[in-house]
Amino acid sequence: MAGDVRTETLERGFATYVTAGGHALRADEPVAAGGTDSGPGPYDLLLAALGACTGMTLRLYADRKGWPLERVEVKLHHDRIHAADCADCETRVGLVDRIEREITLHGPLGDEQRARLLEIADKCPVHRTLTSEIRIETRLAAG
Repeated sequence: MAGDVRTETLERGFATYVTAGGHALRADEPVAAGGTDSGPGPYDLLLAALGACTGMTLRLYADRKGWPLERVEVKLHHDRIHAADCADCETRVGLVDRIEREITLHGPLGDEQRARLLEIADKCPVHRTLTSEIRIETRLAAG
């Protein structure tokens, strides 16, 4: 499971320092959204989590099977679509978040192996989290 992640904003603007374990990075919004573009935006980080998890999950599965997977590329895009335009969505009004994920598998894999890896992609833990019911509990800390 993931460890503690902490974020802290600066006095002004959207730039945010992020620490995860012993790693540090910066998040921000693009200039067009009022930020300074000094780091990836929140949705970019969300997509990065899904892409990284997908690649790691496929690597783990292929390695366990002894399959010749050389590397995995995952391209992701997030947008919102009108619920009325989504034939298989439960939500019928308003907007629905949509993530498009394109996976490129490198290596001399057979068609059956590629098909199985595509199925396994949906089993990565971040994918499962994003497609399950999520409960976020928020409380105000003293300070």
